[in-house]
Amino acid sequence: MPQIDPKAFRRALGNFATGVTVITAQDDKGNRVGVTANSFNSVSLDPALILWSIDKRSRSQDVFLEASHFTVNILSVDQINVSNNFARPVEDKFAEMRFTEGAGGSAILEQCAAHFECELYQTIDAGDHIILIGKVIAFSDNGKAPLLYHQGAYSAVLPHPSLKVSENVAEYRAQKSRADLYDNMHYLLTQAVRAYQNEYYPKQLAVGLSVSEARLVMVLYGEHGSTKEEMLKEVGMPMREINVAVDALKAKNLLECHDKLLNLTKKGHETAAGLCDIAVSHQSAVFDHYSENEINTFKKILRELIARDTP
Repeated sequence: MPQIDPKAFRRALGNFATGVTVITAQDDKGNRVGVTANSFNSVSLDPALILWSIDKRSRSQDVFLEASHFTVNILSVDQINVSNNFARPVEDKFAEMRFTEGAGGSAILEQCAAHFECELYQTIDAGDHIILIGKVIAFSDNGKAPLLYHQGAYSAVLPHPSLKVSENVAEYRAQKSRADLYDNMHYLLTQAVRAYQNEYYPKQLAVGLSVSEARLVMVLYGEHGSTKEEMLKEVGMPMREINVAVDALKAKNLLECHDKLLNLTKKGHETAAGLCDIAVSHQSAVFDHYSENEINTFKKILRELIARDTP
């Protein structure tokens, strides 16, 4: 039987989109831990059981195994910073977090999409991970859009292009009321992004890079260099996936790292130029029937919307 390449295996698994959670717990000595995980899944409705898995190398493993309870915090779409915080090996991950104590002292983080407070029900040794099964004793559903994770990058829920318009939406359109769906800016923006990416991503993937690798290359293109930490907000990826993408790009001779600065190699610049050509070509095809003034106005609005979210 051929040996499985761990990196290739992980990349293949990345095709399965998941939600993003932060699992928290506290042992009887008061040691509080939290880790970012996308291995969360349901197991049973009766009894109500869920599971997730933790790497045996994790420094938090002992606390999770000794704690009587843990809480699964399902992150909302605007909590990338929370995901990154609990994915990094910082001294006190809870220092800047707002939370209340749940079952067994586990932290219930604020502003999440949902929470599941669990009693530790069973543990299973599984390769380089330990599977923890929890019995749900309390939960909350806050109705927020979840943060997603796909191909090593954060993502968000968008309607599938094949879905037909619901009868309610059709009725709104027919009435042409002021609440018309096609006057809803959020709907228009999300649908526009979906439509734009629908043809753009296949062209980008044809270069042979994953979405996360291509994103890293594009951000670094034209720059003198940047640290991994500085890349966090620009690429919209957790540090773990930045590390994976950096390793993959190094192996492909597209990236070098000197004194913690990331720099594209000559081959990397050529690849980035190719990606830019794809981006410009697709942009031209989509916007060719608009005037230059219309395009500049559109860009101005987008830049101002982005600036509103910049600290």
